[in-house]
Amino acid sequence: MSGSEFLDKFKEYLSSRDEEVQGDTVIERNPDQSKHLETAKMRIYDQWIDFVNLRSEEYTENSRIPTMKFGTAKEDAFRRDLTINSLFYNINSGSVEDLTERGIDDLKSGKIVTPLPAKATFLDDPLRVLRAIRFGARFGFTLDEELKDAASSEEVRVALGEKISRERIGNEIDLMISGNGPVSAVTYLSELKLFTVVFSLPSSADPSPSENCGSLSQAYLEAMWSLLQTPRLGNFSGEQRRLALYAAMFLPFRKTVYKDSKGKSIPVVNHIFKFSMKRKTSDAETVMNIHQTTERFRSLIPSLEAKNDVELDELDWAAYILDHWKAITLNDPLVPATSKIRVLTGFLLRDIKDFWRVSLLTSLLLSATVDGMNEDQDIGQLDFQLEKMRETYLTVEATIHDLGLDSIWDAKPLVNGREIMQIAELKGGSLIREWQQKLLTWQLAYPNGTAEECKEWMRYIKAKRQRTE
Repeated sequence: MSGSEFLDKFKEYLSSRDEEVQGDTVIERNPDQSKHLETAKMRIYDQWIDFVNLRSEEYTENSRIPTMKFGTAKEDAFRRDLTINSLFYNINSGSVEDLTERGIDDLKSGKIVTPLPAKATFLDDPLRVLRAIRFGARFGFTLDEELKDAASSEEVRVALGEKISRERIGNEIDLMISGNGPVSAVTYLSELKLFTVVFSLPSSADPSPSENCGSLSQAYLEAMWSLLQTPRLGNFSGEQRRLALYAAMFLPFRKTVYKDSKGKSIPVVNHIFKFSMKRKTSDAETVMNIHQTTERFRSLIPSLEAKNDVELDELDWAAYILDHWKAITLNDPLVPATSKIRVLTGFLLRDIKDFWRVSLLTSLLLSATVDGMNEDQDIGQLDFQLEKMRETYLTVEATIHDLGLDSIWDAKPLVNGREIMQIAELKGGSLIREWQQKLLTWQLAYPNGTAEECKEWMRYIKAKRQRTE
């Protein structure tokens, strides 16, 4: 009986007991991508359970794609990816059956081993390489030397890159990054020469990645992981932690671009998420946004630490914001002392929103490089002063809180679009957007200002402009 047939019988049994069937699905075989086994899945008491028949495989001389057939429990155990995953629980005797005679010992000794020769196992389904790494990292187990030799072989690396769908690869990587051992997992990917296979880049990537990009990515990931483990830094959601680790890991690629089909330059991080791993577009957009705001955050950190507006007059990214601020606060003796830093930080946080703390952490990682730059750095040049980074983070976070900028992206404008059109006597067009930027600057510069005061300032500016025309 196949897994799907057994699932149908089990659903009948549940129905006879008036038990709820929460959901089920069948994942079809896809031998071309080394998915040899049909898998039936069902949600029981909020837990997904797989239903798979015992199987054996036969290969013909002219094909590497096996013919599936029903097998014995022992045959099935030896076809598993790892010995620790080949154990059976006998519900009749209440005992664990170790048919490879290695599974229990490998569990006790903490080893990741394949039941059959590693290279043949990986060529049968190259995704097993990533599963071996994931389980090794998750449990803190040691990868068997034969397994590592096979995983790093040219034949297996090519098979992983060409035979396995990018969705399956991306799913394994996501499980690694979301798990409790992401640093170990990425270290294995780098050491086994699998990093550039998994995170493949387009041929048009410019600048070309350095040979040590995997080691650099691992170093940044490890530093971010250490920072995220610090209780004093507060709670990050699971999604924030996951994307923070991706943002750190891909820091070496943050200035690398490629040409799309229309010849447009796109950050290569977009390619990694959308094509190398087939992840959500929103993941790519968030990580790219973190990278884009990281440099801006770095330029503000000295002022946020000092809680004043020092060294903020020459920021390329903020030129138009500073122009608005100067025009608004000129000759105003009542302007708050921290208005400039509040305006600049407010605009930044409105761009990055809930991920501003992740952007701040990522910006601190860049201070580990020689002279503050991050171009073609050698792994030996990275100097992560983690305790200093923690203190800086806490100071900056406290300043942002004191400035009242938490959730500033949710703040409603004091003057809406209809009112802008009425006061400025506009019918539409780009001038409305310009007024919105000016009014946002005013609102950030004067946190205690009222809507009427904002409108009065707007009328004053309009009248002043009319007098000069």
